[in-house]
Amino acid sequence: MASNVGTIDRIARVVIGLVLIAYAMPLGFPQTGWNWVGWIGVVPLATGIFGTCPLYSLLGLSTCPMKRA
Repeated sequence: MASNVGTIDRIARVVIGLVLIAYAMPLGFPQTGWNWVGWIGVVPLATGIFGTCPLYSLLGLSTCPMKRA
C-alpha cells in the first residue's frame, strides 16, 4: 500500500494516539468512566506508524508530498 500520510501528519497522529492511549490507562489523567474511549488512539497511532490511512485512500486524499523521478 502506498504512503499517503505526510511527515507532519504522521507526527501529529502518533502524538494524538499516544495521548489518547495514556488517557485510557490512565497515565496522568483522572480515572473516569470514559477512559475506555482513549483506546481509539490505537487507530491514529497505527496510521502514523505505517504511513497509510485507509480513509485517505477511499477519499483519494494524500498529505504526502509528490515524489519526483
